Amino acid sequence: MTAMSDAAQPFSFTEPDPAEPDPIAAELALLDHAARRGPVAQLWEAPLALVMPRSYLRQPGIEAARADFAARGCPVWLRMSGGGLVPQGPGILNVSLAYAVPRGAASWMEPVYLHLCEVIAAGLREVGVETHWQAVEGSFCDGRYNLAWGPAERARKIAGTAQYWRRAPADTQSADGQRHLVLAHAILLVDADPEEINARANAFEAAIQSGRHYDPAKVVSVREAMGGAPDGDTAGLTARVKATIAAAILAQPAPGQ
Repeated sequence: MTAMSDAAQPFSFTEPDPAEPDPIAAELALLDHAARRGPVAQLWEAPLALVMPRSYLRQPGIEAARADFAARGCPVWLRMSGGGLVPQGPGILNVSLAYAVPRGAASWMEPVYLHLCEVIAAGLREVGVETHWQAVEGSFCDGRYNLAWGPAERARKIAGTAQYWRRAPADTQSADGQRHLVLAHAILLVDADPEEINARANAFEAAIQSGRHYDPAKVVSVREAMGGAPDGDTAGLTARVKATIAAAILAQPAPGQ
């Protein structure tokens, strides 16, 4: 076995296949890239959809609800990481980072989260939006490593994060057999409407009778955090934010490199 050296390798960037019907499933291919070619980043947008973790598969009536939402133009994709229900669609930027580390999640989970939060925070800082990480009770897919905007007691979620881990393939494994791959993923609300995305998520939670309900007042978009200007140019704002986050990714090596 010959393990690939991860020392000081910068991220490379790839683009998702626009013909891929389920970009969440396609995202897992980044792990193979990370195993054999080094750290890789992808900044991408998805069509209108919802994404649920595997734990939702235990919910009675889940497949009927997924079929109904798909028939109405909102597919509900499955992701391998944990957490809760997440909206996708216009105005939402996905940040995907995949790379190898010398040990598994027990050693590297927090550094991976902090790195992901910091590269997004650094990118947002360049457009005048200061953020920090914290839980935001009442937001969709709440977690300790949300990125939030505003004072801690009134903070609103601007990005959510997740991880998925896999042991490196045998032909790329280290001598001690402990080389692991991580996919660190975030969704950033660039120009999404908090009312719309939460209404969509709440409708699905109601359809499966989960008892979960999300508060649109607990989330905020980059546009709103910037003061709402300029209106009507979602593509331009997204391109600007993508560029600043990409620069931050290149400036900050992945943990374990």
